[in-house]
Amino acid sequence: MTTIIPAPAITTLPIIGSDQRFPVRRVFCIGRNYAEHAREMGSTVDKSTPIFFCKPADAVVSDGADVPYPQATNDLHHEVEMVVALGAGGINLTPAQSSSLIWGYGVGLDLTRRDLQAQAKAKGNPWDTAKAFDHSAPVSALRVAADVSIDAQTTLQLHVNGSRRQHTTLGEMVHTVPEIIAVLSTLFELKAGDLIFTGTPAGVAALQPGDSFHAELVGVAELVSRVV
Repeated sequence: MTTIIPAPAITTLPIIGSDQRFPVRRVFCIGRNYAEHAREMGSTVDKSTPIFFCKPADAVVSDGADVPYPQATNDLHHEVEMVVALGAGGINLTPAQSSSLIWGYGVGLDLTRRDLQAQAKAKGNPWDTAKAFDHSAPVSALRVAADVSIDAQTTLQLHVNGSRRQHTTLGEMVHTVPEIIAVLSTLFELKAGDLIFTGTPAGVAALQPGDSFHAELVGVAELVSRVV
């Protein structure tokens, strides 16, 4: 097929232990999935109504590449998150069915223009400009799910310039991964290649040009990069 303009490149992520790559279709995110983070943002958690938003696939930054400091903000915040990669899809799934969709795991940052988010919240507007900007989703290489054990004691953490900023265990999530996938499948038809950011713990704070960061889903995946 000949296209009238050059076709966009497919976003892909490296796979730990393989020379193949994982193609990214869509990026889904859940908000307020750790109660302490919700409280630090002045919000409460309503388990019956999870909050979802999306980022474009080309917002993903792979292979530990430098992350450009974005335009239109003076308050860029880090939000470290476990990232789930789907190898299959479906609609209207149960949590029990959802687990079989998981292809692999990684760790990433949901970068947020916090000043733009605060302005949007104050006016009751969507958060798109605060969340879905260029280079807003650095993600590690992925670990195949069959090669790792993920449980409530698995640690998620972020260090910035060598100092720990965020730290939690996955047992602190309000909605489990199977629950997140199941609810998402009632809103979207999920497909292979989808990524799901599963929420951030307390401790979010600002990043500045020149900062280095080390995000880690301990024993599973890690991401080392810097803001430029």
